[in-house]
Amino acid sequence: MVKFTEFFINTTKEHPSDSDIPSYSFLLRAGYIKKIASGIYTYLPIGLIVLKKIENIVREEMNKTGAVELLMPAIQPSDLWIESERWFQYGPELFRFKDRNNREFCLGPTHEELITSIIRQYIKSYKDMPINLYQIQVKFRDEIRPRYGILRAREFIMKDAYSFTSNEEDLDKIYLKMFDCYSNVLKKLSLNFFAVEADTGLIGGNYSHEFIVIAKNGEDKIVYCPNCNYAANYQMAEYKPGIITITDQKSIKNIEEIFTPGITTIKSLTKFLKIKPYKIIKTMILKKEDDLFAVLIPGDKDLNLAKVEKFLGFKLELINQIDNFEVCNAFNINIGFLGPVGLNKKIKILADNSLSNQINLVTGANKKDYHYINVNIYRDFAVDHWGDFSFPVEGDLCSKCNNLLKFEKGIEIGHIFKLGTRYSEKMNALFLDKTGNLKPILMGCYGIGISRIMSAVIEQLYDENGIIWPLSIAPFLVNIIAINVEDPKIESSANEIYLKIKKLNISTIYDNRNVRAGVKFKDSDLIGIPIKLIVGKNYIENNLVELELRKNKTKIQLKLEEAINFIKDYPTKNDF
Repeated sequence: MVKFTEFFINTTKEHPSDSDIPSYSFLLRAGYIKKIASGIYTYLPIGLIVLKKIENIVREEMNKTGAVELLMPAIQPSDLWIESERWFQYGPELFRFKDRNNREFCLGPTHEELITSIIRQYIKSYKDMPINLYQIQVKFRDEIRPRYGILRAREFIMKDAYSFTSNEEDLDKIYLKMFDCYSNVLKKLSLNFFAVEADTGLIGGNYSHEFIVIAKNGEDKIVYCPNCNYAANYQMAEYKPGIITITDQKSIKNIEEIFTPGITTIKSLTKFLKIKPYKIIKTMILKKEDDLFAVLIPGDKDLNLAKVEKFLGFKLELINQIDNFEVCNAFNINIGFLGPVGLNKKIKILADNSLSNQINLVTGANKKDYHYINVNIYRDFAVDHWGDFSFPVEGDLCSKCNNLLKFEKGIEIGHIFKLGTRYSEKMNALFLDKTGNLKPILMGCYGIGISRIMSAVIEQLYDENGIIWPLSIAPFLVNIIAINVEDPKIESSANEIYLKIKKLNISTIYDNRNVRAGVKFKDSDLIGIPIKLIVGKNYIENNLVELELRKNKTKIQLKLEEAINFIKDYPTKNDF
């Protein structure tokens, strides 16, 4: 409960020149954050209030699961990262430095190594587990291009948790608790979100889920089925092809070579032949040392390299004509006119499932300026392996229930992983099982971005006037606005109302500035305070105050006591 003139709030009308999404613009304009350098921000007083409220919601839900809070240092010795083999894997995003004794350290982007080094000193037996430890702490990542304000910053606040179990059953139980915990956090924030299957990335492990807040400016893309609730990260999404051709032997035509001068792209080929992109076989050559693989996908889809690598079990390199000149010559590879017909027999062919029922297709003839039309699989070439090697597109179907898939953009704010023994084996974190044998501890890790949530909420909940905070994290519930503080009666009445509400412990700010009422209204909307309580002549003459709700602009005139009762009950009857 504060007065505006006694608090530190600085608002501005101007949109920042480097603001590329609404949340960043509103956070800067409303005085929540101040940019210090690229990707580095100060959280100003009202920003800190919101941040602490988000922390408290996360902490409350984590404590309900039985997780125990600790706090680890942000500075970590390189020795631990070398043990886990991530010191060089992590790349330039890891902030590295040397102390005065020339010892190498890093600023932690995450704490798997450090927590494992702690736990291996204390956990000796299966009797010491299960346990789940968490912290809320500043993390660091030297982003190549920090952007979107605090959504992709170089310094950010995160809750990270790490579980340790002796068996898969206990790991599954904690994983499910964390899944429910994150879901409950997002529900308390009144957000529309999806929990989706995801890739484990640099963290490692064999199973993970991302929590994606739906937002049109989001960097992440998700695929979901509104019928059966299947949802997955775009990178991991499974699907059934939406375009299925029933093969009729009478419809199959003879293969024919045609002259296509300088036509090397799907777009130019569809225009030249007047066909749909899905009728074209797009062929890409991948390489692992001396082995080559041709991956075939329809022309309307993109290659999903991660799926191919997962299928084959190793990393691959995409071949191009310039960097792989000798390889292309040796195998008669002509980028731009590639195709599976007549391809070198040493090259294994992998075909996307979405091609399996197609007939009379178009593909490169492996000869400059020529393509084949009426290409048919099985007759004209053999496929070594079928699989899901592409990303889904509009019109594709759910692999679970055959309904049309939907696509949304969103912001990843949380990620949970089953790490298994990824770190415990490498870092010798062992325990004695019931039979007296030494085994590596099973681990899980669970991260959720505190500062990232702050921005993600705004990306989903805003209008042209500013932020629309959920009640659970709004900096103040009520903004008392004196229409004209130069009028002694209005100023005195507004101050009395402020003191009365203050005694009720209702989160309130009193805008007692000597500025135009319109400025106060606009600032209140920009900041995102849920309720305006407006004190003007109507209160002096008729004992009526006006309440205006931020979320829907509803205006209500009430006697003061009625207004106070309305405010007291408002959080119990509304999500935001």
